[in-house]
Amino acid sequence: MESTFIQDNIFFIIAAMMSGGMLLWPVLSRNAAKEVDFQQAIKMINYEDGLLLDVRDDNEYAEGHPPNAKHISVERISERWQELESFKDKPIIVIFRPGIRAGHAGTVLRKNGFKKVFNLNGGIDTWRRENLPMVKNSK
Repeated sequence: MESTFIQDNIFFIIAAMMSGGMLLWPVLSRNAAKEVDFQQAIKMINYEDGLLLDVRDDNEYAEGHPPNAKHISVERISERWQELESFKDKPIIVIFRPGIRAGHAGTVLRKNGFKKVFNLNGGIDTWRRENLPMVKNSK
């Protein structure tokens, strides 16, 4: 029975592939936003002039949102990110309804030069659970 290079060295090949993957992981995950808890978010807003960016849809935002939150729905972030230019070097805390929306918004912002983009851990559900202030849009 003949053996091949791959069969003889399978362990080393797998080890090399895993090592390569671990080296690439920081590069691939660079666009992943860091999460912050509500206490960190409030500190960034109060002491670093941070912005709370609500990326939920219009109806969700109208039902209740944090005071002074900037609203740009995730569907429109690619076309409206320029409105946030003055926050390029300041913290932006993305608030969302749990799902993939916050990730997309953060990716768009980071690709356009925003340095400090964070997701609020748990999104709007955390904000409400911690009894933080909410306001509703009057219709």
